[in-house]
Amino acid sequence: MRRRRRIAVGLLVVVLLVAGVSEARRHWPGAVRTGSAAAHGARILRYDVRSRFVHRTLPQVAAVPRGGGSARRPLLVFLHGRGSDGQESNANGDFFAALAALGTRAPAVVFPSGGESSYWHPRADGDWARYVLDEVIPQAIKRLHADPRRVAIGGISMGGYGAFEIARLRPTRFCAVGGHSPALWLQAGDSAAGAFDDAEDYGHNDVLAIARKRGRAAWGTARLWLDGGTQDPFRSGGDAFAAALGIHMRHWPGKHEGNYWRTHYASYLGFYASALANC
Repeated sequence: MRRRRRIAVGLLVVVLLVAGVSEARRHWPGAVRTGSAAAHGARILRYDVRSRFVHRTLPQVAAVPRGGGSARRPLLVFLHGRGSDGQESNANGDFFAALAALGTRAPAVVFPSGGESSYWHPRADGDWARYVLDEVIPQAIKRLHADPRRVAIGGISMGGYGAFEIARLRPTRFCAVGGHSPALWLQAGDSAAGAFDDAEDYGHNDVLAIARKRGRAAWGTARLWLDGGTQDPFRSGGDAFAAALGIHMRHWPGKHEGNYWRTHYASYLGFYASALANC
């Protein structure tokens, strides 16, 4: 009976994740280009990373906000949720409007591709964390002329989990780490199909267990952020993670869907800009 319940919970989460991705795509007007109104003055770059860690070539989207003088901007790595073209779902007009509102405080941003359901961790098909740490970030710094000493990482859903998973592997690398509606489960049996290879893989990459054992020290001195909708199916996992870290998790009205995230882009980017400015 317990096994059936766990399977049912896992299937429900997959349905909700797919629904969230589908909802986000309904509002996605297509690729934003430099010079378009949706770019809000940002220079948009698209390029590929040929990864030796995940054994494939993956598309990247990046943005350099308008203005800023001669100083190098900090870099924000923003990870997408479940979905093969997820990085494009965040490289949208609402995100770039929130970025432009920061003025000279706005970071450069890279939106890496994490495939359909990599969950951004080392697993059988490749080391997705090393791909971000040792390929995505160095190439983005070079292409965007960003400050290599001021880097933040965050993400939505799968990407929210991934940001904390990646950052705990290099706890001195990041000025800030953020999880927005992070995909977190209380135990392996509840996880969504495809999120982990098996229970052993889950155990090796269980950020909740790591936080319960080591607290926020596992993420060095980085500033930490967690938020989620009041009706988000991952709320219990997020609350447990926040408690283990000893931080406050913000809860705003909403579900696990694009409308919720777009509404709060400005808050997310304000947090990263503040952390990067004081790093």
